[in-house]
Amino acid sequence: MRDEFSLIRSISPANVHQPSLHVGIGDDAAIYEGAPEMEEVLCVDTMVEEIHFRRDTLTPFQIGYKSLAINISDLAAMGATPKFYLVSIAVPPQWSDREIKTLYRGMAECAAPYRMDLIGGDTVSTNAKLVVTVTAVGHVPKGTRLLRQRARPGDVVFLTGTVGQSAAGLELLNKKGLHGPFTEEEELLVLAHQQPQPQVEAGHLFARSGYRIALNDVSDGVASEANELAEASKVKLVLKANTIPLHPAMETFSKEQQLEWALFGGEDFQLIGTAAVDAFASLQQLAIQRGISLTEIGYVEAGSPVVELEEGTARSVLKKSGYNHFAK
Repeated sequence: MRDEFSLIRSISPANVHQPSLHVGIGDDAAIYEGAPEMEEVLCVDTMVEEIHFRRDTLTPFQIGYKSLAINISDLAAMGATPKFYLVSIAVPPQWSDREIKTLYRGMAECAAPYRMDLIGGDTVSTNAKLVVTVTAVGHVPKGTRLLRQRARPGDVVFLTGTVGQSAAGLELLNKKGLHGPFTEEEELLVLAHQQPQPQVEAGHLFARSGYRIALNDVSDGVASEANELAEASKVKLVLKANTIPLHPAMETFSKEQQLEWALFGGEDFQLIGTAAVDAFASLQQLAIQRGISLTEIGYVEAGSPVVELEEGTARSVLKKSGYNHFAK
């Protein structure tokens, strides 16, 4: 029989990184002190085995890593700095304590660059599949938070990094299995799916720039996230198909397949946003100085809140069609 308290002791962090934490794991609740010049930012995501992940495409370490990375990406889209996280986990009997500890190590690895502290959570047993729910806490200086609702007609639509690589990596894992073998280029795509990198530094850059920026993270695909920006801002976004940045390791796949993954694949954890034309020019220069890739991929028009894909002289409505948690 699994010993819940022994498991909790084994995953409790040995050191605390955030000085604002007064009480962490070991009491009924965590206590931290918020800075008066900051706004607190909270988000939560749940991952369910066989719905959001499979054990033949992700190791326990990678499941843990990704479950926290999803939340950190949400914080990045708000311009926030990650601080703390809490984990609620429902563990089925087929998962060993060793595997669960490895899962938590994956979270700790993801948290390390940001000095995030694990400050609590809950551990229960279940006869169903593994369920991991992570709540993340961050903060952002007052007056700098980023929202989806700030796009205006005439704005540039931009994207950090490249997209489509996570979906390409999943395709390779589905074909070859967790251990491949993979070529060097394929390894890059597989790693992009298994351990995607949230764009926290880019979020900081945008939040502290002082410009009016609408922003969203690319977790469910460019098409889905662009539609969320359009709906929140009540404007039309036009994306130029030939400008969407694709990972060079995807070149062995057809152009049509690459674009499909970029638009609908998701889990790239890049940032898509809008800014005024002159503001974007300045943002590009700031991004170059910090080694951040920033690409113009479209523009904003007045009109109904939809997204259109421009291919040559033709335009077509780009439906949301991202990952649907309730799809059968």
